[in-house]
Amino acid sequence: MSIAADPTAADRSAPSGQPAPAREGAIEIDGITKVYDTKGQRTLAVEDVSLEIEPGEFVVLIGRSGCGKSTLLRTLAGLQAPTDGAIRISGQSLYSPEGKAVPEVIGDLGFVFQDANLLPWRSVWKNIALPLEVQRMSRPDRRRRAEELGELSGLSEFLDHLPRQLSGGMRQRVAIMRALAPEPSILLMDEPFSALDAITRDELNMALQLIWLEFRKTVVLVTHSITEAAFLADKIVLLSPHPGRLQKVIKVDFPRPRPLELTKDDAFQSLVAELRTELGE
Repeated sequence: MSIAADPTAADRSAPSGQPAPAREGAIEIDGITKVYDTKGQRTLAVEDVSLEIEPGEFVVLIGRSGCGKSTLLRTLAGLQAPTDGAIRISGQSLYSPEGKAVPEVIGDLGFVFQDANLLPWRSVWKNIALPLEVQRMSRPDRRRRAEELGELSGLSEFLDHLPRQLSGGMRQRVAIMRALAPEPSILLMDEPFSALDAITRDELNMALQLIWLEFRKTVVLVTHSITEAAFLADKIVLLSPHPGRLQKVIKVDFPRPRPLELTKDDAFQSLVAELRTELGE
């Protein structure tokens, strides 16, 4: 693996006088700062973070508790405007000058939360197809898309089940498929496997890798698990705490697909040890 302290150093600008070509799935984070103001008390959560994420890249954000990982991800998702700085998705500004998320840009993002947040009265396929229903896709087409995603994720025989009939890991698979249903270019994931047992988490890491290899979406994942980060990432972004600043970016070049046995490899263990040292563990 190779290490770069600043991933934004490369000059990707267009020739003078010409607009830069749009790159679907690219994320540009330019000097993002986020300050929370609660009852007159200001808290600096993220400060001056700049980062470029390439189309189709799998990026993992890690850092100690309170480093602003989830704050940065929610800002990327259009859920909260930054106090300063800019974010461009596929070359378009995510926020208007008034700090409002631009609907056309938000539509290119899928989000998976820590909790699956499935609608308990809807079947698995109807939960997967919910974004398509909002888009007014026909019922047969929604069902067809849900069946395609169900087959990919191992949920085919459960499409007519209710969420309460599924395990926690299966519910998270449904949540991921729901986020992918409208075919966004970018998938944002906020610790989606943190509440699961170790065996289920390993299974879902393998499943997520295969899903990513199938679709090649740009993925930004927040996790507390160093092993998970090393296993899944093309690029690991370390944030320092209080406030969150870009500490280091580590590129991971283990070949794909990566088997679980990779975690026992000396090079993998060396990377994990390096990350622990960087995080002060």
